[in-house]
Amino acid sequence: MFEKLPVGRLVLPLLPDERWWGGAVSDGDRMPFGGADHARDLATSAGHQDVPGDLTRGCNQSAPVLVSSRGRFVWSDRPFSFAFADGSLSVIGAGIVRGEAGTTLAEAFGAVSRSYFPASGLIPAEAMFSGPQYNTWIEMPYLPTQVGVLRYVRDLLEAGFPPGVVMIDDRWSRDYGTWQFDPERFPDPAEMIRQLHGWGCAVMLWLVPFVSPDSAVFRYLRGRDLLVRGPDGDPAVRAWWNGYSAVLDTTNVDAVAWLHGELDALVEEFGVDGFKFDGGDVYDYRADDLTAVPSDPVGQCESWARVGVTYRFNEYRACWKMGGQPLAQRLHDKPPIWGSGGLSSLIPEAIAQGLIGHAFTCPDMIGGGDLAAFGEESPIDQELFVRFAQCAALFPMMQFSLAPWRVLDPRHLAAVLAAVRIRQQLVPRIVALARHAAATGEPVLRPIEYHFPGYEQVTDQFLLGADILVAPVLERDARTRRVVVPPGRWARSGGEVIDGPCTVDLRVELASVPWFRRVG
Repeated sequence: MFEKLPVGRLVLPLLPDERWWGGAVSDGDRMPFGGADHARDLATSAGHQDVPGDLTRGCNQSAPVLVSSRGRFVWSDRPFSFAFADGSLSVIGAGIVRGEAGTTLAEAFGAVSRSYFPASGLIPAEAMFSGPQYNTWIEMPYLPTQVGVLRYVRDLLEAGFPPGVVMIDDRWSRDYGTWQFDPERFPDPAEMIRQLHGWGCAVMLWLVPFVSPDSAVFRYLRGRDLLVRGPDGDPAVRAWWNGYSAVLDTTNVDAVAWLHGELDALVEEFGVDGFKFDGGDVYDYRADDLTAVPSDPVGQCESWARVGVTYRFNEYRACWKMGGQPLAQRLHDKPPIWGSGGLSSLIPEAIAQGLIGHAFTCPDMIGGGDLAAFGEESPIDQELFVRFAQCAALFPMMQFSLAPWRVLDPRHLAAVLAAVRIRQQLVPRIVALARHAAATGEPVLRPIEYHFPGYEQVTDQFLLGADILVAPVLERDARTRRVVVPPGRWARSGGEVIDGPCTVDLRVELASVPWFRRVG
C-alpha cells in the first residue's frame, strides 16, 4: 500500500517493538530509531538538530527514506525533517509518501527501493571488491609523488598484501580544478601507471568540485558561466577544508562536459582507471546559489554524484539520494579510536548506507582516515589497527592508507595479513553479492534483522547476504566475543557448527575474526 499525503505533515504512532532506519548515514550509531528521542532535518547543512553547526554529522550519504522493521516506509523526492518522540514518528516535508509492504524490514526496503531508487543493473568495477584499496592520504598527505607512490605500492606487495586499487589522493594535480599531473612531483605519470598496472593494480585519482579562484581554469570557467554564483551574480567562493575556492556548477551540462573532458584526457593519455570524487557536501552549497538548473544544497550534492556514474572506478563520501546507482560509497573520515565515532561506528553506519540504497559500501581507511589524529607524536594503537582491519575485511570493500608494514610489529602485521587472507577467500561470494545488489538493490552488508525479524537491536554484527554471519571483535583487550546467533545451523571457519538461535561467548585472540557460514 502506498499513500501520497496531500499535506506536509505525517504522524505515525509506532507499533510495538517497531524500529526504523534511514535518513542520514552519520546517524548510524543512533539506529535503529524508535527506542529513544531523535530528530533530523535532511535539508540543512549539518542536519543534526541537537548539534548546531556540527558539519561532521552531515558529511556522508543521506536520502529521504525511512524503513521499518514492521514493513512500513516513508519516502519523498524532497528532503524532510523527522523526529521520534513520545511513541510516534513525525515527518514534515513536501510530497511525503507512506507505505506498507508485508511485516518485515526486508519487505519494506524491497518495496520502497523498487519504487523510488531501483537498481541500475550495474556495479562499480569488480576490482574494487576483489582486492584491497590503497589510498595515499595518510602516508603522503598533500604531497604524493611519483617516487612515493611507487615505493608505497612496492612495499605493500613485498609485505605480502595483494595488488588492488591504488588511489592517489590530494595534490597530485597542479591546482584545484586544474586536473593535470604536477610535472615536478609526477614527471612521467604514464610510466608510473604502466608500472602499477604491471603489478596488478588499478589507479584512481582524487578530485573535488572546487576551483582555485586565482587560476587560469577559474578564469576560463567564469568566462563561460560554468561556476556556481552567489546572489550577486559573481562566482561564489566557499570555505572548505583546504581553504577558499570557487565551485563547479554540476547542474550545468556544459560544466559537466568540461569536467568529463578533463578526466577522460587523463584516462586516455595516461591510463588512469577512475576517480575518487571528494567534497560536494550539502554544506558546500547555499539555498540562494544561482545555478544553470535551479537547485538547492541537496540537489547540488546529488548533481555532483551524478558526475561519477560515468566511471566504473569511482568513490564518493558525500551523496544525496542516488540509491541503486553503481557508486562506491565510503564512510566519512574516522579518528583512530575505539567506541562510538570510531571503530564501533563502522557496522551501524554501513548498515545505514545499505538501507538508504547504497549497496557498494566501504568503511573508512583502516586505522582511521582523520589526518588530524596522526601527528608525529601520536602513537599508533596497534591493536585498534588490527581490529579495524578485521572489521573492514568482510565489508563489501576494504581500504588501507596508513601503511601496516611500516607502523605494526610482526605480530600485529601478521594478524592484519590473516584478515586480508580471509577476505580473499570470500571474494567470490562478495563479488556475487555485489552483482546481486546491482540486479535487485538488496544490500551486500545487511543487519541481522533483514533476514531474522526480532533482531533489530543487534548492530555490532552483520550478514553478508543471507548466509555469512560476521561478528568482529570491537573492544580493546577482548578475550571473548559475545555473538548473537540467529536461527539455523552456522559453521565456524574451523568446522564447529552452532545451532541457533542462541548467544555464545567465543574465546578470541589477536588474529581472531569470528565469522560463520549458514549450512543445511
